[in-house]
Formats: sequence, C-alpha cells, structure tokens
Amino acid sequence: MPILMFRPVPIDQEPKLKNRFVLEFPTELGIESYLVQTSKKPSMKIEKITIPYMNTQSYVAGKYYFEEMEITFIDVIGPSTSQKVMEWVRLHAEPATGKMGYAVGYKKNLVLKALDPVGVEVEKWTLVGCQIVSASFDEYSYEANELLKVSITIQPDRCFLDA
Repeated sequence: MPILMFRPVPIDQEPKLKNRFVLEFPTELGIESYLVQTSKKPSMKIEKITIPYMNTQSYVAGKYYFEEMEITFIDVIGPSTSQKVMEWVRLHAEPATGKMGYAVGYKKNLVLKALDPVGVEVEKWTLVGCQIVSASFDEYSYEANELLKVSITIQPDRCFLDA
C-alpha cells in the first residue's frame, strides 16, 4: 500500500479566513463595524518564575497579561472616523484642558467575531476594559491615490473566547 505524502484538509472542516470578521463597538462611540479594515486578534503572555535548585532550575507560571491590539479603520466623511476616534480619545485625555478622564468613562468592551462563509458567528472574543494607548491619523500626500486610514492601539484588561 502506498504511503500518502500529504493529508489534505477534509472537506467538512472549513478553514477560517482572515477577511471574515466583524468588530463591534459600544453604540455610544458611534464607530460602525464596517469602518474596520484590520484587527489584530488577542494575544497574551505568561511570565515565568524560575525556581533554582543546586545546578538546575524549574519554572512555574507567574503573572499573565494580554498584549496590545492594533485596529485600522477607513476614514470616511461626515461624521469622520477621525472625529469618532478622537471623541473616544477625549474620554481618556482632553487636549484642550489637559484634564484626564475616569476609567469608568473611557474603558470600553469590544466584541470580535469570526464568521463562516454565510456570515454565521463561529468564534467570539469579548475584549474587556479596552483603552486607547495610541492613535494615528495617517498622512496626506499629493502623490498618493489611496484611502485615508485611522489606526488605534488598544490595551484590553482581559479577553474571553466565548465560542
């Protein structure tokens, strides 16, 4: 009997595709899901604690944390995506006055969903306590013929894989 050199993905196991997702924001932010172009999925780090003993060492898990996530939007006109993102930024820090906001006001919960070919949710991440740690509003150029984009980097407190 010949040896099979490769194993194809079974037809009943549909792979997830990068372009089948939706990122939902709280309605009070006014940021629509269709504005999102890219979103990083959650990632986390678990610190290690070293336990030395004689000429060797062992390890146990220490603190863990979720890493920053970058989200990119297309910038549309009236009301602009830049304006909507800047309103969320102002909940963190108000550039006109220098005042800072309370965490209860600027931390938001987001939902990242992966979809199957017909749009049914197959994976759901709940991103809890997200705050903006940086925002970038792209650049203008007379030589470019591209969409303007807005990028933010968020820091979630916790992420839960619900489905």
